[in-house]
This record gives sequence, C-alpha cells and structure tokens, in this order.
Amino acid sequence: MPDLATSLAALIGPDRVSTTPADLATHSTDKWFASSPPDVVVSPNNTAEVAEVLRYANAHQIPVTPQGARVGYVGGAVPLHGGIALNLMRLNQILELNTADGVAVVQPGVITATLQAAAREKGWFYPPDPASLKECSLGGNVATNAGGPRCLKYGVTRHYVLGLEAVLASGDVLRAGGRCHKNKTGFDLVGLMVGSEGMLGLVTEATLRLIPHPPQRAMLSAGFASFPAAAHAVQVILDSGFLPSALEIADPFTLRAARDYLGESVTPKGEAHLLVELDGQPESVALEIRRVADLLNGLGTICIEEAIGDEACERFWKLRREFSYSLRNTGLIKLNEDVVVPRSRLIDLVAFAAELQEQTGFPVACFGHAGDGNIHVNIMVPTMEDPAIRERAEAALDKLFLQVIAWKGAITGEHGVGIAKHRWWRHAIPDVAHQTHLALKKALDPHNILNPGKFLD
Repeated sequence: MPDLATSLAALIGPDRVSTTPADLATHSTDKWFASSPPDVVVSPNNTAEVAEVLRYANAHQIPVTPQGARVGYVGGAVPLHGGIALNLMRLNQILELNTADGVAVVQPGVITATLQAAAREKGWFYPPDPASLKECSLGGNVATNAGGPRCLKYGVTRHYVLGLEAVLASGDVLRAGGRCHKNKTGFDLVGLMVGSEGMLGLVTEATLRLIPHPPQRAMLSAGFASFPAAAHAVQVILDSGFLPSALEIADPFTLRAARDYLGESVTPKGEAHLLVELDGQPESVALEIRRVADLLNGLGTICIEEAIGDEACERFWKLRREFSYSLRNTGLIKLNEDVVVPRSRLIDLVAFAAELQEQTGFPVACFGHAGDGNIHVNIMVPTMEDPAIRERAEAALDKLFLQVIAWKGAITGEHGVGIAKHRWWRHAIPDVAHQTHLALKKALDPHNILNPGKFLD
C-alpha cells in the first residue's frame, strides 16, 4: 500500500516507515503460530508521532496493531487486518528512577529486566517477573497485565502502575493517575488501560511503583513422590502462616523432559517438584527457611536442597526457567495455556490433564505458579499445520478451558486473550460484562481501528 506508506512518511518522516518484505515479515507475528503481515510498519520516536499516526488512521479507518517486543503467546500483536503495525520499541528510555517517591517513569519499549536491574542498583525493587523478563517490554507487560512467579506475595503488573500516558484512537493523549501511591480521583482509568491488550489506547509512558529490595532471599527445592503430595505441601505452607514470594510446582512429564534436556544430576528426583522462595530481612529469612524445610521434610520429601542469597537462588531459578526449553526439546510444539484455578483445585487440574492426555494421545505437561493457582498446562502436539491434528488439539483445548470455567477459574492469568483464546471468551465472560466491554470499546475506539480481529470482534 504505497499511498499509505507515503502519507505516513510525510507525517512523521520516512525513516519511521517501512514496507520492506523483511520488516513486514518480522512484524507479522509474535510467539504464537499465527501470522498476518501488516501493510506498513511504523516506528515512532515519541508520543507526538504516535498521536499523529493514530489521528491519520482514525480519520481513514485504517487498522492499527500496537507492538512491543512481540514475545506474547496469544497472537495479541498479530496484525490480522493488515494496516499499520505500530512498533513502540524506539520509545525505550527509563525517564526517571526516583527512590524518594518510590517510582520509575518509563517508556513502553524498556525491557522488564532492564528496569529491574536499574532499580536493584539503587537498592529498590520492581517485582513483576514474567518468564520472558529479559526480552519482554514493559508496554507489553502493561497491555497484558503480565505476572510471573512473584505474584503470590507481590501481585501483578496492575498493582505497580500508578499513572500512565496513553494515546487514544482519536489521537488525543490521555494522562491518568500520577506518582502518588494512593489516588482516588475519579474513575480508575489506569486500571482500565492495564490489561486492555492495545484495544483501548496505546500506552506511551508509565509511572511504576517501586518498593525497597528485600536484603535477603532463600529458596528450597523439594522433590516429592507424587503431584498430590507436592500440592498438599503448598497448602500446608500457607496454612502455617508463611507467605513465600514464590511457590512453583512441576509435574512428572515436565521433570522427565528436564532430565532428558538438562541431565539427571541437575533435575530433582521424584514425580513432582516444589520450589519455595522466601525474602525479607536476613534474620527472619534464616529462621523461616529452616521452619519451612522442617515442614516439607515432615510431609515426606524425597529430596530437598537449600539456597541462601541471590547467586545460590539463581541456580534454582535457572532450572525453573529451563522447563519451557526442556519441553521444546521434546520436538513437540507446546500449546502453552496459562489457566488459573482456585488453589484447592490444583490436584483436580493435574488429574484432569492426565485424563486429557489419555483421551487425546497428546502429552500434557503442567508447571507454574502453585501459590496463586496459575498453572501452565502445555498440550504437546507434533504440528499445528496438519488439519486433523489441529482439530484434535482444539478439541483438547475445548475440554480444558470449559473445565477450568466450570471450576470458576480463568482462561488466562497473564498472557491475555488475544487470538488464541478468542473462541472461549464468550464462555468465560457473563453477558452483561461482555456488553460492558463492547460499550467501552465503542466509546474509546468507535471505528474499531485499535488491534482489530482480537477477542472483542
């Protein structure tokens, strides 16, 4: 579409606009398997240029797909209707890191780990830690309300966004919230934008809450004979008055894949793995880690290891982060579903996954955030290109999501809905809630130019 590219180049400069085959291909997809090329890739340098592009797109009703680092798992950054892929990765500055106010002001292209490291240098902490933290952008985190293992104690991205600047479909620039840690002035427009998956506005600046970095952390890595035994240990830890910063669990298939990929010596023994992280003051952490270890030993652990301090703990986290790579090493494609169930349903979920494996013939691997019930159920398929296999895989996903909904769970805890979970959206959301979503979308984006083709369409 040369006319579109020429018009946009005249608006914000030719170096911001590309129609090369390589750029169109790069910006046609994210980490999900869907792909659809845009007509043009636009990479603005600032908020004013974002506003210019959206004003033009709105006037001509051209689809705009916001993009960050494009490492999402649900196709949320795929330009299904072509048009403009609006790449925000040039807006990549930490504008302010103010420990007196306990805030960081960032642009959306800042990588999550970059902010964490900058805060850590000052003795402060930005807790949200998605597994892709070394490559995902904060703008994407805000768009999907990203989480991670520390959610149990520290919460998700939403709990850290104090204020933001967002460009609406009209090109108007909205500023909501601020840098105060308490603010009840009008509607929660910040909360409305967080998790909106680029369908209500494009966040061009965020003011994020920082907290003091805990001076000490410690971890336990425990192997159990069965998943129910490990899940029971999770509840015992919480019932005993401990609030770990992370409680991670893994099932037999995940551990077998890790042993094949990493080797027996670095993978815990047993048919289930529990990872417990505690943080705080050195004296209290030393006491708590001993008491939790005593609890786990009393619950029949096969093996247990302890780590004290950042360097030692990172060895355990490296194992946890390798689980995804271990599953990929099987040669199968993992359909990574970030479902959430009430914590009392953890054992039921893994039992259901085993039944699903038997019924479908697809291996199913479960691991994730046991502390808040957000378990990654990975249905392992040989391909999604074969129509017959894809139909079987989608039937398996139907069974999984409908069961999760029946348990009053959620179809996504941190990845978002995007394209991947579109077919279950109406099952997951009551009618009035759905209509409220549509009304908000109509009010803020009447021509439906922002990220069209996703779950509201």
